[in-house]
Amino acid sequence: MPLALFALTLSAFAIGTTEFVIVGLIPTIAEQLDVSLPSAGLLVSLYALGVAIGAPVLTALTGKLPRKWLLVGLMALFTTGNLLAWQAPGYESLIVARILTGLAHGVFFSVGSTIATGLVAKEKAASAIAIMFSGLTVALVTGVPLGTWIGQQFGWRETFLVVSLLGVIAMVGSGLLIPSNLPKGAASTIREQLAVLTKKPLLLVYAKTALGYGGAFTAFTFLAPILQQVSGFGANAVSLILLVYGVSVAIGNIWGGKLADKMGPLPALKLMFAGLALILLMLTFTAPHPVLAVLTVLVWGAFAFGNVPGLQVLVVKQAERHTPNAVDVASGLNIAAFNVGIALGSVVGGFVVEHLGLMHTPWIGALIVLLAYGLTHVSERQAARVALPA
Repeated sequence: MPLALFALTLSAFAIGTTEFVIVGLIPTIAEQLDVSLPSAGLLVSLYALGVAIGAPVLTALTGKLPRKWLLVGLMALFTTGNLLAWQAPGYESLIVARILTGLAHGVFFSVGSTIATGLVAKEKAASAIAIMFSGLTVALVTGVPLGTWIGQQFGWRETFLVVSLLGVIAMVGSGLLIPSNLPKGAASTIREQLAVLTKKPLLLVYAKTALGYGGAFTAFTFLAPILQQVSGFGANAVSLILLVYGVSVAIGNIWGGKLADKMGPLPALKLMFAGLALILLMLTFTAPHPVLAVLTVLVWGAFAFGNVPGLQVLVVKQAERHTPNAVDVASGLNIAAFNVGIALGSVVGGFVVEHLGLMHTPWIGALIVLLAYGLTHVSERQAARVALPA
């Protein structure tokens, strides 16, 4: 695989750490800022909102910029957002910092996905995306547990200071490793960009993405409180369990990429969504039992991000077929869909926690993921009817 892919992975690691470390810090932030758990959970939703806005809008606006220096600039914006979070005097200013950081996240993954697929042969496209997104999974393995531990030991502000240092390293890495002769994004008119939203195959992919991640994050946003309040683990043990979860995610992400290359994106996605729904349902029953809870979280990780390569390669393929001059924008909208799902899932989870209780989040999340499975089945049947490759 080209060296440039590993530069993308380095940036994805930094971004993944700041995106997901907030999950482990929710109890700490709620306590230190004197806000409720659902209010602290909104920090997940509002970060995702920044990604959802930034991905399609800023991707379209930056389409003519040199790819290398765009990526370097995005990591500079990312670093600035985390420094602001470190210095945030209160809850409202922390929200602003998180939204700003999310803007950089959205553009990075939309542009990065199209760069990754363009660096390798077509039959390795899903694996290339999996390698780039493995930065997220490595962040879950190391960055999130370490960031959670730092927040618990020294305060959540210091976590964001460390993450900003990761941003500086990623920015330098992009400047050194990414070649300067990367092709610019295809020139597209506003009409061509808007046409992405009129293509049913693309809209189906976005719906699957949003529902799949919405269901997962209905429960995942509140995983730390579940492990502490229901399973009975201490704060330090939660950091170790997140480490176990991250190891499983790393394996599942690479597995998902290879599966999508071998089976095709749609069959692989059906398997991933079915497994994810089943494991969320199981958590409803295993959470009160510490050993079973850890085993469930371990299996959950294998399915949690295994659908990313299939979803991203599917949207790139459909965009190349239906909107060839707006592939970056189409990819950006899928990153937006990921984060619309995360935002809505976090909000739904907060509503469930407030009105029903923590342990209703897993089974409700499973029902939402099943909707993504159903849409994938619909897409597969449509592809078969028009004799398109799945």
